[in-house]
Amino acid sequence: MSNHREGAARPVELRELRVLDGPNLYFTRPAVKLILAVPGWLDATEARVERASARSDPTAGQTNAGAPRSESRRRFVVRLAARLTRSLAAATNTRLAVRARPGPESNQVVLAYPWRRRTAAEAFGREVAALLEAMLSSRKAPARLVREAAQRAREAEPGPPPAVPEPDIPVIAVTGTNGKTTTVRLLAHMARTAGLRVAYSSTDGVYVDGEQVLEGDYSGFGGAGTALSQDGVELAVLETARGGILLRGIGTMHNDVAVVTNVTADHLGLLGIRTLDQLAEVKATITKITKPGGWDVLNADDPRVLAMRRVISGRPWLVSREHDHPAIRMALDEGGRGITVVDGWLTVMTRRGARSLVPLEDVPVTLAGISTHNIHNAMAATAAALGAGLPEDAVVKGLKTFVLDPETNPGRANLFELEGRIVVADYAHNEAGLKGLLEICHALRRPGREIWLAFCAAGDRTDDILHAMGYVAARGAEHPVVAELLGYLRGRDRDDVVARLRAGAEDGGALDVPVFVDEVTALRWMLGQSRQGDVVAVTPLIQRSEIFALLQDRNASRIGPARVRQLVRRSRARR
Repeated sequence: MSNHREGAARPVELRELRVLDGPNLYFTRPAVKLILAVPGWLDATEARVERASARSDPTAGQTNAGAPRSESRRRFVVRLAARLTRSLAAATNTRLAVRARPGPESNQVVLAYPWRRRTAAEAFGREVAALLEAMLSSRKAPARLVREAAQRAREAEPGPPPAVPEPDIPVIAVTGTNGKTTTVRLLAHMARTAGLRVAYSSTDGVYVDGEQVLEGDYSGFGGAGTALSQDGVELAVLETARGGILLRGIGTMHNDVAVVTNVTADHLGLLGIRTLDQLAEVKATITKITKPGGWDVLNADDPRVLAMRRVISGRPWLVSREHDHPAIRMALDEGGRGITVVDGWLTVMTRRGARSLVPLEDVPVTLAGISTHNIHNAMAATAAALGAGLPEDAVVKGLKTFVLDPETNPGRANLFELEGRIVVADYAHNEAGLKGLLEICHALRRPGREIWLAFCAAGDRTDDILHAMGYVAARGAEHPVVAELLGYLRGRDRDDVVARLRAGAEDGGALDVPVFVDEVTALRWMLGQSRQGDVVAVTPLIQRSEIFALLQDRNASRIGPARVRQLVRRSRARR
């Protein structure tokens, strides 16, 4: 019987029981994640906790529980919770792997374990929570508590087994903070150029051979399953976002190639992920399910991505703009591969030597070589395509024919000319994205002309991210303006979002930043205020189609690859 007082916080409370249907942050197979609030264990005296621990496992030896509410205490409780979970599993005649760690809040712990039958696994999780509370508050003998919990767990209905697909076609998984969707679309284009029927899932939907099957954000478990279930598909390219990994797991049991583009500040503070290192751990998940003979394509110019070499299950294929990167040399010595830029050419490196594929200037996605992040996307896609077995000539042809227009790659570096101005529409939704957009703007503008930039962010970004975006906008553009995303406030006050963006811009030197109710209104104002030769940039999300319609109505002309080369050469010649 519990001695819990009515009205007081429960000693242990199950805050979340999440069934992860596919490989996940904790295991390379389906798992259950528990978040347990454990204030009773954290607040109790050292003597009480040590007695309870000794009662639960007399063989554990002398322990030091740490002072109440200390980090040592929390970590002690993490170890104790894992031990009790294993003991309960053993009492049900099950050998169970258990992962445990401190939780997202200071009074929480996280437990995870694989599952074979859903209902039984959920019942087991609830028994774990109850047992952890009973060990602290019940007067029953610990062995009896474990036996009773085990009996209830055994009596639970088994429920269905996991339904995560085991693909029998090549699968390329793509993750990272920036560049996922562009890389996925470029890979799908390469596969179609090679004559394959290809399906891909992304934040824009699920597509088969360029035709949309589902509209919406399908960069998670459901999108992967839909792409893989399409008739006659010969290759699948799956955008794999952070949220999908954390909420349901990865939508396939393995991949043939994994791509990690980068890890930068975005979505921090959500779903228990508070630091870049934690975010990198989530992104690395796809590299742990790559087939041993497959390839893990890693951005060696990003230290957190490069560090994933320690956990990958495939062979390393490193991507770097630095052709003499030490990590590439090391990877080649170990039988891996590299891809880089040598004398302006996209170049594959193996132990046998280097092979030049195509000049960057002839790869439209790189915007004649001025877009650093798109150079990385092109290199990553090339490595992944070759790693998946696509013919080299088809890969090169795909690189030369994939263009950044509103149909092929909507909202990603779409370029227009309008009344002597260059207009750039690009979904730059975080600090790194804004830097990449501004790099393009600076490379395209004529000397003496100015950059106008309408930017914003969703309300669930951290205060630091909002401030940083304002700062980057102000440092990179003469005329930054805020275009509100009222449909993406996600619980935050609209005035607070604007205030933090403007505060960042003020720190960057912009003292008067106009605010507009949406992206279209901001673009109209910038077009009216700017001069010929200026570059006008907008970051469309909610109103992407309306932005394109506005430009079409005003007879803006699209800037194709040949015109991009002219503009870049003109800009360079005048500097």
